[in-house]
Amino acid sequence: MRTDRLVAILLLLQRREQVTAAEVAQELEVSERTARRDLDALAMAGVPVYATQGRGGGWRLVGGARTDLSGLTASEARALFLVAGQASAATPAVKAALRKLVHALPEPFRVQAEAAASSLVVDPQRWGANRVERRAPPFLDDLQDAVIRGVQVRLGYLDREGAETRRTVHPLGIVAKGPSWYLVANTDAGRRTFRIDRVSSADPTDDPVHRPADFDLAESWREIADEVDRKRTPLEAQAVCAPDGVGVLRMAFGGRLEVGGAAIDGRVEVVIRGHSEYMLAGELAGLVEWVEVTGPAGVREQLAGIGKVLVTRYGSYAQDTHAR
Repeated sequence: MRTDRLVAILLLLQRREQVTAAEVAQELEVSERTARRDLDALAMAGVPVYATQGRGGGWRLVGGARTDLSGLTASEARALFLVAGQASAATPAVKAALRKLVHALPEPFRVQAEAAASSLVVDPQRWGANRVERRAPPFLDDLQDAVIRGVQVRLGYLDREGAETRRTVHPLGIVAKGPSWYLVANTDAGRRTFRIDRVSSADPTDDPVHRPADFDLAESWREIADEVDRKRTPLEAQAVCAPDGVGVLRMAFGGRLEVGGAAIDGRVEVVIRGHSEYMLAGELAGLVEWVEVTGPAGVREQLAGIGKVLVTRYGSYAQDTHAR
């Protein structure tokens, strides 16, 4: 990933008084041609780097002095290298680049930075859930590079039925959601979200992206995620819940629960979203100790039906238990 290489080269220049393209190529495991192009890119980006010609020449930062990694503190260095650790959602290319950067750190920071990279493990799976391995899909690096460089992409995309479409998009950002990766982009039809594992081709152009001045990827994704959640769970049920049951509802429904104010009798008003009346009634049936559904009528009818089935199936068992 080019951005990570440029950062690595900058830190390498800060650590040494001078580097050659061959040294950069060896350090970052790229060709000398790529190293020269990246060094030129740093200069074009305004970094005060210049080349000296002839025997003993190379690339230097203006002033020629070694620095302490742009003034990073020990805690900032540790935070940086947490990105390269096992807990990171970064791609293997990012992790590899950051692991190389540890050699550019001042000696007092190096040990703690290396420890930070292995200090944390995150298991994103809930207890009892199937384990899903996040793998970087094809074209992820190409699309991320297009986002960073701000260029449009001719995108091939497969829908759920496998039909392919082609369009030119304006990449705005990339989001990792669980095991999946998504591209947020502007299109002729408005802002759209594309699953990157369905991308069949990604050809960057030289045309610049039209990026709204007020665009914020995190805020945009929150809006997208809220809309998707509401489409997946379009039904809303109103209920009142005993105060000591609100925590149980939060664990059971997560973001599908909205907690309101207190009712006249002291119970708490809540709204719960679900996929259908029957599915939502099934989820609520085991919570009747805390929850009374007040609407819609269809959910109440489904709960009554579930109750009758439970009495029919297990009523005799309860009577036998009491008889004993």
